[in-house]
Amino acid sequence: MAAWIEMISDEDADTALREVLDLARTPHGTVDNVMRVHSLRPSTMKGHIVLYRAALHDEFNTLPTWLQETLSSYVSILNDCPYSLANHWANARHLIGDVARADRVEKALHARKPEAALYGRDLALMRYAEKLTMTPGKMVQADVEALRREGLDDGQILEANQIISYFNYVNRLLNGLGVTTEGDVIGYYSKD
Repeated sequence: MAAWIEMISDEDADTALREVLDLARTPHGTVDNVMRVHSLRPSTMKGHIVLYRAALHDEFNTLPTWLQETLSSYVSILNDCPYSLANHWANARHLIGDVARADRVEKALHARKPEAALYGRDLALMRYAEKLTMTPGKMVQADVEALRREGLDDGQILEANQIISYFNYVNRLLNGLGVTTEGDVIGYYSKD
């Protein structure tokens, strides 16, 4: 079972659901369980697709894609979300493109010691992600100012905020409905 609730297959989808499923298809031609879990409410699937693509795959994002995926992975580690971590760490690892460096970053993130592998802007973003994920009510203006001091502009800060916030949403969706990667193609860049 890929989730604790019913998920409608392509074959059993009505016309309206089929249209949204087609919108949700990955480059591999499949619909990942993270989207299919919405199949009983196609409107939320459509909203999720739009939010996901705007937060993480928008052509106007200027943060490096490896960093976007690493932020996604760190939030998923903090939230203990194996589904998102499996997919987005596979993406980050691919984009980092250096096995030894990726191993160091992964180890540091799992230890909640990003400073062991990251510095400057990248480390500041991981610290911002951790605080926003773990203690969102304690965020203060100084948290944003710290990012500016590391050279991030307000657009990049917004990008990071949206990625972090999106993954806090999706991690809760996945963990709360018991969604697994069973049947999914892991990672956006997978050739499988």
